[in-house]
Amino acid sequence: MKLAITGGAGFLGFHLCNKLADKFDEIFVIDIASIVTTEYPSSVKYFNVDVRDFAVLNKILANADAIVHGAAALPLWKKKDIFSTNVQGTRNVFESAVKNGVKRVVFVSSTAVYGVPEKHPIYEKDQLIGVGSYGESKIEAEKICREYRQKGLCVPIVRPKTFIGTGRLGVFQILYDWVESGKKIPIIGNGNNRYQLLEVDDLVDAIYLTLTLPADKVNETFNIGAKKFSTVLEDVGSLCDFATTNARVMPTPSWLVKPLLEILWMLRLSPLYKWIYGTADTDSFVSIEKAENILGWLPKFSNAQALIKSYRWYLEHCHNLEKSGITHRVAWKQGILALFKWFL
Repeated sequence: MKLAITGGAGFLGFHLCNKLADKFDEIFVIDIASIVTTEYPSSVKYFNVDVRDFAVLNKILANADAIVHGAAALPLWKKKDIFSTNVQGTRNVFESAVKNGVKRVVFVSSTAVYGVPEKHPIYEKDQLIGVGSYGESKIEAEKICREYRQKGLCVPIVRPKTFIGTGRLGVFQILYDWVESGKKIPIIGNGNNRYQLLEVDDLVDAIYLTLTLPADKVNETFNIGAKKFSTVLEDVGSLCDFATTNARVMPTPSWLVKPLLEILWMLRLSPLYKWIYGTADTDSFVSIEKAENILGWLPKFSNAQALIKSYRWYLEHCHNLEKSGITHRVAWKQGILALFKWFL
């Protein structure tokens, strides 16, 4: 059986390839970003293809038996690229699947589709109100998923919480850098809100189940997140305690910090986009009961365990990180945050 993974050069794609290599005869990585072939199993074939290029994409997917569609333009991208990649790119994948007789496409969505809800936990049937271009584009992409379900495809939709793990950088690299430096770690608000995370290996397990369980069982939408999580104050505090660098959590007033971060983001002086600072001081957790009951999935890692695991990897590799960029597998430029770090 041959599996195609769009966005396979990204953080999730990398883990999917390495963890599922012995489950499939071949894995096709489709991405505009390059990969380091030595980091991937020998059964992986890489194609430097943009999902917006239907003609080329269609030729590759002609050889696939199943697809994980994870390619997406992240919030740091320009709005037009976010919508063309996340919406038109998604339609291209599904149209190609139909033309090539691929029966199952797992779509990696996001809990950003829920916006900033007032009640928790969040269930799959709750209202969708995306935050920013990224959240809005994921809602539109899910509409395409449902459209193609009606055409006979099996389309499991997974909505993962923010996932971390070995190799996760991006905004978390900024956190790890400050922790390693023994700095005060500013959190928006008093930190008593509960913010659910997810370890990437747990996410891969859930996706594998949606790929392999009977189609009539998995042709649904599933929230995916950690089962065990505490408050932001406690979870980040556990990371600081593990680091033993004298780093400590520092609550800050939301009414002051959030407007400031919004201005800094608009001026592109800070890498923290709206979804990050907009939800940081609120509860944010989903119900995973549906995935547990239907998929038989159970996450292994708590928030604190996932943060510590990711941080340990960072310590081992921080001196050989790639140059900065805008994906989750590279460090982000801290911008004006580096100045704040110096004062703290």
